[in-house]
Amino acid sequence: MRESGEDYLETIYLLSQRKQDVHAADIACALNYSKPSVTRATGILKAAGYIEIDGCKHIKLTAKGLKKAGEILERHKIITKFWILNGVSPDTAAKDACRMEHDISEETFLYIKKVVENA
Repeated sequence: MRESGEDYLETIYLLSQRKQDVHAADIACALNYSKPSVTRATGILKAAGYIEIDGCKHIKLTAKGLKKAGEILERHKIITKFWILNGVSPDTAAKDACRMEHDISEETFLYIKKVVENA
């Protein structure tokens, strides 16, 4: 999955924690993307089995999407905490984690996770 797809899943997950019904407009607003871009991306995510879109255009994560979104969010939180523990400001740590969470190897992530859990 590409970085943008992971960002969409993470955003859908976070929005669904705050509101029962998530729509394309909510995602567009959260990510500052155009609604047509979101519609295209959600179509791709739906075809890949990560989301479902019902007749009222409510967007929900499937079990597969929920699992992937949880993994992405865990990476984001752990990497953010790692940088904060190492003296980086929370805002910068979160922004950097957002970029790193997509490209970091599993080996490096597991090491960072171990360091954070033992801090």
